[in-house]
Amino acid sequence: MKQPNDTPKTAQSQNRAILAHLQAGRTITPLEALHFYNCFRLSARIYDLRQRDHDIRVRRVKFVAPSGAVGSYAEYSLLSDTKNEQ
Repeated sequence: MKQPNDTPKTAQSQNRAILAHLQAGRTITPLEALHFYNCFRLSARIYDLRQRDHDIRVRRVKFVAPSGAVGSYAEYSLLSDTKNEQ
C-alpha cells in the first residue's frame, strides 16, 4: 500500500508513475489515478503521454448507479510502447 509521502506531486512525476502503471499491462481509471497517484486530471496526464508518442487507448465504461442514474467513465490502456521512457 502506498504511503502518503510516496504519492507523486508534480505533473512530470505523475506522468512517470502513470506510464509505469500502463507499461505493467494494467488499465487505469480516473478514480484509480486519484487513489494511487493523487492525480485529479488523468486526461491531462494521458494527453502529455500521447504527446510523447505513447499509444494509449481509451474505452468508455458505462454503469448504472444504485439510484438508477446512468453514467460512464474512461478506462485507459497502453496498446504498444516502443519507447523506453519511465
